Amino acid sequence: MDPNASGLAQRLAEADQSHLLQFWSELSPAEQAELTRELQGMDFKEINGFFKNAMETSSGSKQEKMDTRMEPVPREVLGSVTRDRECLKDWELAGLQCISQSKVAVLLLAGGQGTRLGVSYPKGMYDVGLPSHKTLFQIQAERILKLQQLAEQKHKTKCCVPWYIMTSGRTMESTKDFFSRHNYFGLEKNNVVFFQQGMLPAMDYNGKIILESKGKLSMAPDGNGGLYRALGNQGIIDDMERRGVEFIHVYCVDNILVKVADPAFVGFCVQKGADCGAKVVEKTNPTEAVGVVCKVDGRYQVVEYSEITLATAEKRSADGRLMFNAGNVANHFFSFSFLRDIVQKHEPQLQHHVAQKKIPHVDAKGQLIKPDKPNGIKMEKFVFDIFQFAKTFVVYEVLREDEFSPLKNADSQEGKDTPTTARHALMSLHHRWVLNAGGHFIDENGRRVPAIPSLKDGTDLPIKCEISPVVSYGGEGLEELVKGREFHPTLMIDENGVHELVKNGV
Repeated sequence: MDPNASGLAQRLAEADQSHLLQFWSELSPAEQAELTRELQGMDFKEINGFFKNAMETSSGSKQEKMDTRMEPVPREVLGSVTRDRECLKDWELAGLQCISQSKVAVLLLAGGQGTRLGVSYPKGMYDVGLPSHKTLFQIQAERILKLQQLAEQKHKTKCCVPWYIMTSGRTMESTKDFFSRHNYFGLEKNNVVFFQQGMLPAMDYNGKIILESKGKLSMAPDGNGGLYRALGNQGIIDDMERRGVEFIHVYCVDNILVKVADPAFVGFCVQKGADCGAKVVEKTNPTEAVGVVCKVDGRYQVVEYSEITLATAEKRSADGRLMFNAGNVANHFFSFSFLRDIVQKHEPQLQHHVAQKKIPHVDAKGQLIKPDKPNGIKMEKFVFDIFQFAKTFVVYEVLREDEFSPLKNADSQEGKDTPTTARHALMSLHHRWVLNAGGHFIDENGRRVPAIPSLKDGTDLPIKCEISPVVSYGGEGLEELVKGREFHPTLMIDENGVHELVKNGV
């Protein structure tokens, strides 16, 4: 396959990317065919345009902090599980009704590998060491199963919550294989739909695409905001329309506490007539490196911690809370019509963000270089970049200890967001469920364990207690199993009943 004859060399020359063929004559026929296939699938004019815009935007925004342009989320668009307790039941019932009519779908962002966890497989396949050894994928699948069951019991009608799973090129096959081996964790196979986010080449600071080897480009997923392009070009929006989906819950795979298709969140957004909603947790420490949902120049967006000054991060309202306290947890609600508009109209207007990276590459001699400082950029879009297009945007505030514990890093002594913190967060939540349902724990001396409701200071190890999502989605339905009873840890409640596991695992 001669790149000159096929017109490929000409296209590369026009795009100023001819260097990608510099090792052509040293490649085997198979490598030449692979490189040709990769290059022919690319629109170099578009990629060069992305680079130019991304670099202009990033050089413009580096110097300028957002402070003067920001306003906090107004109270009238905010729903809160602590401040609006009297509405929670209504919201939950409204959400369950939508679920019972098969109008709610779930969209999982699962493109990440567990590299920082020290594993090469997709993060959703990770086992954080619960007594049951369930993976994140299984926990989430069982929450969907339970929610379908709750909606069916309440409304006496069969329903389905389709699960759309966005993987990356690197995680697609292993994810599909994992679900297939586990029989989709009890879900219907045709209601679990996999699709793949796009990839973009990494580029040096001059806009040249980087070669990671003589015949291979350095490619990276296009960020979780690549979702919108993938929804269009992989027919997912069409599939949603065919199924009659009206509302979509989008979330990231790494949160072990995620309330998948949370009926209260869905119901709140639907009752407010929202086309877009963000679930947030209260940011209590000004220096916590989390993005906050707020208004910038009158439009909603997420402002990263690095984009504001410390003085703004530390501002407090009259009630003592941080003024900018709506911590973004990558957990969103979209109406179908809004999502379709994004895909069909607004997606091309979304800017790429620039991430400066150390990118391994081959030099002019074909030697592999592993740089020790950033030598190029990866371009990505963010899922929350579309808030600006919403006509009715709402924010739903939940308790961090009940709903947010992300898994990002391998275990270490002072580790944050590790398998241990995720496992402890889930067991602590389940301990609180047992206490709320009238159960108690006793230690090896037969004394009742004091009811410490949450791991606020991080020093108390949680009671070992795990409740299968198949038994309870959010703490409901446990009274008949635990009320007035005393348990020794480890307590397991699953579809086979209530059991205490003694030390040696019997």
